[in-house]
Amino acid sequence: MTRYVLAVLVLGAGCHRLTGGPVGPGDMLVTVGDGGTLSLATRTAAVQATLANDPTCSALPQLYWEIGDANGALASGAVGSTFSADSVMSIASASKWLWGAYVVERFKSDLSAVDLPAMTMQSGYVSLTYDSCLLSTTVQDCFNAGNNATHTAADDGLFYYNGGHFQKYAVDLGLGGDDNAALAAELKQYLGSDLQFTYGSPQLAGGAKTSAADYAAFLRKILRGELAIASELDANAVCTLPSACPTAAYSPAPLAWHYAYAHWIEDEPDTGDGAFSCPGAFGFYPWIDAGKQYYGILARYSLDANAYIASADCGRLLRKAFLTGTGQ
Repeated sequence: MTRYVLAVLVLGAGCHRLTGGPVGPGDMLVTVGDGGTLSLATRTAAVQATLANDPTCSALPQLYWEIGDANGALASGAVGSTFSADSVMSIASASKWLWGAYVVERFKSDLSAVDLPAMTMQSGYVSLTYDSCLLSTTVQDCFNAGNNATHTAADDGLFYYNGGHFQKYAVDLGLGGDDNAALAAELKQYLGSDLQFTYGSPQLAGGAKTSAADYAAFLRKILRGELAIASELDANAVCTLPSACPTAAYSPAPLAWHYAYAHWIEDEPDTGDGAFSCPGAFGFYPWIDAGKQYYGILARYSLDANAYIASADCGRLLRKAFLTGTGQ
């Protein structure tokens, strides 16, 4: 039988005691946009009910989840015993948000220096494959591997989701000689040495390894406005769904989301809630809500081809459950 483990942390700004005496989860009020003001216990119970009862989430056998604000985790838990807050895993495309934050932090107010086509995946470098870089020793080696350095003129100027854009841009920025350790050190120079992540392969779009706890620290820095990307989360966003957008060639997301600096904006007109996210191929799904009050992570590692879709689908439901206080 699947075991649900729930840990509720009483943290966060904007929470108020209901009564006197010791503060516990049921004593906390959390105000969230259209979800109004509800107790943290109510919101947490809604997340737990969604995990247990919604088939989208109950189909995921093992995962760790966490939702918090700028000050820390508000609620967290696990399904099964495989993953915890401290489980280090390859986060695949969730690496992209780290890269985007690095680029914005490096250029800050001089964003005109940023190669926008590269950062919004419109540069025509669309042939990089994840596996091609697993044996690479440097950023340049990864770019040179296989067909990764191929420029496809027909896709130049069109949104095409592929790590080649970022790999070429990293070479252009002078990072070609960086190995895994040097690459992590370079990003931390701008994002902060307090962040804990490494690279398993020197590819900007998919090579990072970290834990939910450590990635959450990165998201909290954004919520606190300590990183320049906090004010740029929707800057220069481009449309991504080919069937709905003539300037899009390929997207792994089946919805009409937008793409900004190395992360998604989940603003599909009918069902989107405007959250910012960065799903990874193996099922690591981090997000920040549209109001920039809360972050969340659904962390797991799966080799299923649709792991990223399954995690994003469940993660969106958990976000909605928390924000509305209603199980999905």
